Order: sequence, then structure tokens, then C-alpha cells
Amino acid sequence: MDKLYRDLVDLPGAPSFEAPVKAYMKKNLEPYVEEILEDRLGSIFGVINKGSKGPKVMVAGHMDEVGAIVTGIEKSGLVSISSLGGVHGDVFLSQHFNIITDDLEKIPCVTASKPPHLSRGAKPDGKIAFNDLKLDIGADDKEHAEKLGIKIGQQVIPHNNYTVSKDGKKIFSKAWDDRFGCGMSLEIARDIKKEDLDCELYVGATVQEEVGLRGAKTAAGLIKPDVFIAIDCSPCADSFGGDDVSGKIGEGFLVRFYDPSAIMHQGMKEFIINAAEEDGIKYQYYKSMGGTDAARVQLTNGGTLVATIGMPARYIHSTTSMISTDDYKEVKKIAYKIIKMFNNETVEQIKKNV
Repeated sequence: MDKLYRDLVDLPGAPSFEAPVKAYMKKNLEPYVEEILEDRLGSIFGVINKGSKGPKVMVAGHMDEVGAIVTGIEKSGLVSISSLGGVHGDVFLSQHFNIITDDLEKIPCVTASKPPHLSRGAKPDGKIAFNDLKLDIGADDKEHAEKLGIKIGQQVIPHNNYTVSKDGKKIFSKAWDDRFGCGMSLEIARDIKKEDLDCELYVGATVQEEVGLRGAKTAAGLIKPDVFIAIDCSPCADSFGGDDVSGKIGEGFLVRFYDPSAIMHQGMKEFIINAAEEDGIKYQYYKSMGGTDAARVQLTNGGTLVATIGMPARYIHSTTSMISTDDYKEVKKIAYKIIKMFNNETVEQIKKNV
């Protein structure tokens, strides 16, 4: 996989703190696009084949990752936090994090946990509420924590240990959800030329997906797309004995035919599946109980044709998730192919197949 993915997952960027990721996106979009568009929330897109008489096609990852925000400093020097995105407290317990200062300095910390030596005989409390978690930066007291640079409102993200598996085909890292989609958008901008297109292509990434798909709504309001493709990491249950539509690592990209917020348009589903089968691109049907930016964009511009091209991932919304380089190749193949296929005729044909 391209080095840009390593760069992207290492960047800090909890919801509303995406500025470092946006700066990286902008730097890597500018050489390949005709125009940069930004909305007021922070989403960013590059335009290719501007002025085309074909449909407007919007392709996006999202820049934010799940994390937390500092909400207080206790007398003891421990730091109180609240979640940013859907995270369970027990997933973050006893993990290594970084609090990010205003000048992007990383202050290392660990979530405080009680060892068994101090809790023998106590009744188990069950699951831990996220807001009960505390971060320990090694401060002696509140004043010491403040001198070390801690302030209310700072973002908290997992410490990253980017690692390649022994077989070389899996990669462990924080923030695959959804720096993967950001990286794929950058590859598309770099590789797909104006001459390849019969559409006006908007490629980039949104903000604040993890806290309500907010950037997707504002960006779509700016672009007014006819077609929207979300490229996002989706959780697989294969390591927990999931069923045939819960996603498997290494089995190809995910055709998200159903989630509670976006049931894929039948014409779009058939279009993507036919394109994949024509070139032998591996895919799998996928049902999710969560949503993507597609849910917001489908309700804009009088109704937008949307789809999510899913990258299978294990353990998302935790400190470390895992993807397969084999799946990366299949996502890339289908994304490149369908983008080049979009024109006025194909969009009209998709719309008829409801």
C-alpha cells in the first residue's frame, strides 16, 4: 500500500479536530485537481473535469477518527474525558493515548485502571461508562498537569503502533476508519485524469462523520452531486463467528446493501455488482447496523444516488483496527472502474432500475 496511508493514520484528527488531516489532504490534492472546494465545517474536495456536461460525482472518505475530549482536570492530576464518536469505555481501558495540545504536541498518557491487588473481594461493576474513564499523564496534581500543557477542550487520540502482520498482508493501526477512505480519495485524484471521465468529479473527504455525518451534509449542499460514493471502513464480525453478510477480511470489497439509515438504491447496487463481475473484482454482500456519509447525502439535492464501497476491517472504533492489503486492491479496482463509467446515460439507467 502507498506510503500516504501510513502518513494519514499517524495524524491526529478526532471529530472537529481534523485540521492536520485536512492540511495533508489539501497538499496532496492540489497538484492533481483543477480547483479546491472547502465548506465552512472543514470538508475538502478537489474537482477534476470541471465544467463537464456529465453528472456530478462526489467521492469521499471522512477525516475524523473516534477519540475523546478533555472535560476536566482533577485535584489528583488525573484528566477527565468525554467520548467523540461511538466508543465503549471498556475498549479504551488500560490503553496508551496522546492528548494533543494546540500546537499539536503529543502529551502521552494512559487510561487509569485499578489492578486486581486493589480490587480483590470487590463485586464486578460490569461495563465501564466512558465518562468514568480518567487519563493519567504522570502529573503530581492539577497544577502540575496544567504546567505540562493540559487544557480543557483538547483532543485525545490513541497512541499509534502501525504494524504489518507476519504474512505481510494485514496492517494494524488506529484510524483506519476512515483514513483509508482519505487515502483512496488521494489515489483517485492522482491517477484518474480528466480524459478518463464523462463526469465532473469531486474527490476528497468530509469532517465529523463519527458524530452525526455532519460534514457530508454541508459538503453535499455545496457540491449538489448527482451521485455520491462513500469509501469507508466497515466492521467485520468474521473473527467472532459472524454470518455471511457481516463481512470477512480478505474476501473483497463490501457491497453495503442495507443499513438502518441507507438502503442502497437497487439500480446502484446492480450497477456496482455488474461492474465487479465483469472484471472479476471480488466483492461480498454486507449488512450493517451503523451508517456512513451516504445516509446524509442521499437526502440532498432532491435525492442523490448513493453507495458505500466498504473496506472490511476488524476492531474499528477501538485503539487498533486491522485491514487486509488484498481487500485494498479490490476496493481500488472497483472505485476506479465505476468512476470512469459514470456518464449521463449510466446515471439515467441506474435511476430507472428502482
